Amino acid sequence: MFRIVFVLDLLNGDAVHAIRGERSKYQPVSGSKVCDSSAPMDIISALCPREVYIADLDRLQHIGDNFDLIKKISSKTETMADIGAEYMKDIEQCLEIADTVILGTETASLDLIECASQRFPGRVNVSIDIKNGRVLAKDRKMEMEPEKLVELLNEYDIKDIIILELNKVGTGAGIDRDFLCNIVGLSAHNILLGGGIRDMDDINALKERGVSGALVATAVHNGKIPVELIRQRNF
Repeated sequence: MFRIVFVLDLLNGDAVHAIRGERSKYQPVSGSKVCDSSAPMDIISALCPREVYIADLDRLQHIGDNFDLIKKISSKTETMADIGAEYMKDIEQCLEIADTVILGTETASLDLIECASQRFPGRVNVSIDIKNGRVLAKDRKMEMEPEKLVELLNEYDIKDIIILELNKVGTGAGIDRDFLCNIVGLSAHNILLGGGIRDMDDINALKERGVSGALVATAVHNGKIPVELIRQRNF
């Protein structure tokens, strides 16, 4: 089953349009073909997605949080959430409001990933945050080529690995097919891709290369990926 996971980036209680990881430039979602509101619950009600990736940008920037909102979304659909977890207590908080916690290389340490995967097997996703081909890592133990890190993570009980190409987020810039084929071949985990997905041609190319799923927002809002596909269990 290929998973198309709808993305909600939350900031100040709004769903915002993320572009290239430049958080200071994010603005509330507008001009969507599928929902005329930037209120997250309005978007969820309009789209009825089967699975949602949530980035709590307030928590990631240490300026607040959207925990109550994430909990409401989790009551409607399956959720994975990135709250910028740095400590085990953050993971515990996240798993009280979401089905799966996302540990991003930009904020989490390798030791935290190892401990969390042991304590919460099947409820931990790791996001390999990449910008211009390089892993963005808080922990120097993860400062390596993305392919090497994927191999290293084979040792841990992780649900999904997310390849998040930050410089492509919100741009529709397309996908690096050879790179992804290589990543899939090296990983013992499901691989999800976030960033740059333009349309159904990209979705089909990901499926052909063995990628397990895609994180999408812009291509749903602009109508290039049909809403029906994020509602279905498979296609």
